[in-house]
Amino acid sequence: MRNQTEASSRRNWLRTTAQTATGLLAGACVGSALLADSRIAARIEEAPSEHPLVPALRAAARSRDRLDSVKDYRATFVKSELIGRRVMNSRMKLKLREKPFSVYMKFLDPHAGREVLYVSNRNGGKLLVHEVGLASLVGTISLDPNGKLAMEENRYPLTMVGMRTMVDTIMQQWLSETKLDGISVNYFPKARVGNLHCKVIESSHAMRRNGTKFQMTRLYIDADNGLPIRVQQYGFPSRQGQRAPLIEDYLYLDLETNVGLTDTDFDSSNPRYGF
Repeated sequence: MRNQTEASSRRNWLRTTAQTATGLLAGACVGSALLADSRIAARIEEAPSEHPLVPALRAAARSRDRLDSVKDYRATFVKSELIGRRVMNSRMKLKLREKPFSVYMKFLDPHAGREVLYVSNRNGGKLLVHEVGLASLVGTISLDPNGKLAMEENRYPLTMVGMRTMVDTIMQQWLSETKLDGISVNYFPKARVGNLHCKVIESSHAMRRNGTKFQMTRLYIDADNGLPIRVQQYGFPSRQGQRAPLIEDYLYLDLETNVGLTDTDFDSSNPRYGF
């Protein structure tokens, strides 16, 4: 009975670790390769010029261009996702390097102290996770970022994190929606996130259409450096008169760019880490 209980506890812990790490690294992204080539400008120009999303796309493209000069960054990554009927909120310290794509995260809340590490084409393509407390006795575990355990109860694959993929995803969404009518776009040039001055682009649908996942989308652009720092996605209300539910919210705070991150920052043998 004791062995069965211990085995069950370990399975539950591994499941929780995988689910939390996957959600944290998602960043509301479906893959930067969708818009990473030079054809994005042409695709925007091919869209109906009178469509209200075209100016929004051009503004998003300018913000994405600002990321071309960003090689790495540190930030506080804050995310909220609606998973089934549960809202999962998380906050962690993030280190990200674009080439090779590398991510290190240390959880602040919940599960303070938990560490997650991923480097493209290293560690067998696996995510490394190190727990805290008694769970740390298990040691570092490796997870397939696209495996069943890592994907269970999470909205997106594990390896998608960062401002670049975030804005790429929104641009892909808006490009597909230029084929639809009944869309309004509003601009809020003097919005704030805490003490941060932002410009917000908000798109919304008058009604649900086939293939339309979100009723309202907000893209936040830092007014000082032009970088995309936040995306919010709202679903369609289940009943008339209800507020649109917040489905996804990804925010990069305390941003420091081009800080000179090295291989050591993404090495599990770093003495400052607990792997």
